[in-house]
Amino acid sequence: MSPILGIWASQISGRLWEPQGAYDALSTVTVPATAVSSITFAAIPTGYKHLQIRAWVKGDSGGDQDTNIRLGANGSIDTGSNYSHHALYGGGSTAAANGAASQTKVVIGYNFAVGTPNPNIGSVTIIDILDYADTNKNKTIRSLGGNDKNGAGFLGLYSGNWRNTAAVNAINIYPDAGNFAQYSQFTLYGIR
Repeated sequence: MSPILGIWASQISGRLWEPQGAYDALSTVTVPATAVSSITFAAIPTGYKHLQIRAWVKGDSGGDQDTNIRLGANGSIDTGSNYSHHALYGGGSTAAANGAASQTKVVIGYNFAVGTPNPNIGSVTIIDILDYADTNKNKTIRSLGGNDKNGAGFLGLYSGNWRNTAAVNAINIYPDAGNFAQYSQFTLYGIR
């Protein structure tokens, strides 16, 4: 068998590729001139295996400050404190880890604040919500995000769960402090 035929055969049998259209853009929110305290995706359709949110985020709290970004499902804070999260993150020369149980929202990333010395730097984050419509299991959330501050950046890996079997039909995203600044953008995708 020639190498090319072997590659084709392995793609067919091993499903090493995905056909076009595996991701469908469902909604995009771009923060207008006035900062906002949260982002909401409502009326999320069923019919996908997973959800993904890709975000470029800046805060408005001023100064060279970072703050956590948190996610809550189905339109409200979980007053039963049914979220847990874990984080592994670093900033060039140091690394750290933490976690928390019994939370009202799950940490999904880090938000870079507008201000000195880098007023135009934002953070990027990719968030996966696995099996969001499956009513037989709790929901798992994972994300990867970071920013660059001219060589003194930050990178974080996050995981968490929502101990609830309800299908996710709405998503709320909040900064721990301040607001999301102008041009911050969030796009929700359905993954087939």
